[in-house]
Amino acid sequence: MATRSHSSSTATTTTDKIASDGIPQATLRVHPRDNVRVALKDLPAGSTIEDNNHVLQLVEAVRHKHKFALVDLEEGDTVIMYGVTVGRASRPIRAGEMIRTDNLEHSTDSSATVQRQQDWQAPDVSAFQGLTFDGYHRPDGQVGTANIWLVVPLVFCENRNIEVLRQCVADALGDDPYRDYKRMARAMLNGNSPHDEGSADSSDQAPPFPNVDGVRFLTHTLGCGGTDDDAQALCQLLAGYITHPNVAGATVLSLGCQKAQIAMLKQAVAKRDPQGLRPVHYLEQQATASEDALIREALNTIFDGLKEANRLTRTPAPLSKLRIGVECGGSDGFSGLSANPVVGATIDRLVAMGGSGILSEFPELCGVEHELLARCTDDSIAKRFTELMEAYQRHAASVGAAFSMNPSPGNIRDGLITDAMKSAGAAKKGGDSPVVDVLDYTEPATRSGLSLLCTPGNDVESTTALVGSGANLVIFTTGLGTPTGNPIAPVVKVASNSELAQRMADIIDFDTGAIIRGEATIDELADELLRLCIESASGRYATRAVSLAQYDFIPWKRGVSL
Repeated sequence: MATRSHSSSTATTTTDKIASDGIPQATLRVHPRDNVRVALKDLPAGSTIEDNNHVLQLVEAVRHKHKFALVDLEEGDTVIMYGVTVGRASRPIRAGEMIRTDNLEHSTDSSATVQRQQDWQAPDVSAFQGLTFDGYHRPDGQVGTANIWLVVPLVFCENRNIEVLRQCVADALGDDPYRDYKRMARAMLNGNSPHDEGSADSSDQAPPFPNVDGVRFLTHTLGCGGTDDDAQALCQLLAGYITHPNVAGATVLSLGCQKAQIAMLKQAVAKRDPQGLRPVHYLEQQATASEDALIREALNTIFDGLKEANRLTRTPAPLSKLRIGVECGGSDGFSGLSANPVVGATIDRLVAMGGSGILSEFPELCGVEHELLARCTDDSIAKRFTELMEAYQRHAASVGAAFSMNPSPGNIRDGLITDAMKSAGAAKKGGDSPVVDVLDYTEPATRSGLSLLCTPGNDVESTTALVGSGANLVIFTTGLGTPTGNPIAPVVKVASNSELAQRMADIIDFDTGAIIRGEATIDELADELLRLCIESASGRYATRAVSLAQYDFIPWKRGVSL
């Protein structure tokens, strides 16, 4: 399916205005309290800007996605965007001057008064009433958006054996995602055109297991040589994957002497699956006669598992069985204006129908804590959020890090100058619905509604954690372009701008650039995005990440990542 485009829409955005000549304005003030505006296109020095009947001139050129001051600011003055503090002037800033790293430093309003949200205004979801998705119903009542057999190493020493199994299974099933690249390499080695040997196989053979979405093979660098807590966290994460609704069963390879023992993983799995409804096979190399015997036994468990998994077919399930994790990576200055608000509105729609969302990346919630605390449904949930945020900050400080170090060079180049500015836009992915639970890393999400999950901002570590906590689908926003996927859950990629959606169409599923152009509203695009999620959850739409076999998996070694 082609990348979703919205250039034909003629509705105006909810945040921008259309000038009297029908041309979208070149700048945008996001919130009435803001003392900066965003450039929606490159603006030369001397450009005249109108803001609330006040006219100012830009004192320098401002690149698109960057912000400029609306008033003169003295050193120490607060800079407001999205209605919250996103930094403080590190030197005087003139009205019409661009906000940069040399005149703004990270700052948040941590003392903001928290007033509990009373009544949430749920969006109109009448257009989705009665809609279902076609999923895999598990014996424990969960519903998967995919049907996967999982092969997992308990320790990095087994990564090589995992790779042997991957190649053997791909060859046996005729399901090698890299066959075209291999064909290309052979042609180039022989001095031919990369296209001389043809493209994909033209075999009309039916897949041997049509009701199975594949075998996924995880690798990682943990399991031994770390702390006891590292080993426990790894086992908890792997247990989340093994018992995930998208997983039919698993084969686990252990060396034998490592810290992350089979008994630890079995205990973690039993906590999530007390009735033992998910078949899991544990193989230990040091207790096996030979590597040949280990590989043979592992292959037996995989093919026997595939036969059993193939008995299950997709059947309709209510949208309340969807649990969507939300993530952003390679963010730009438009992410918080287009892609993230559209995703937040999508999550609000799902929650209104009894479904669930998970918002992660705690370093990218820095500066908007008071808004999230106000949305917590009771004091115990609010207290846990505060405790986990403070513990994370202390842990980061202990290794010489801080949340203010989170923005990447790419973020900064595209207008996200401070962590607080990045956070204010990133939090928009969580919509406006009440926060029903706060989860520590690897804890499973069990409540319907929006949950917060403690993870780093690292794209793959956070996406890995979202799925480990039960997200059966992930929506990932990007403004600069990132290919991140997941081994067992579809990842829907959402672009903040149309230039990216067109330039990197091979990794982007959905384009929200029409928001920036003033051609569509957030609500219109949220409806479209939710429908695309339903198609993906039903297996009728293969996301770009799945098509590219982008199966990223990185456990979080706690305290190191931001």
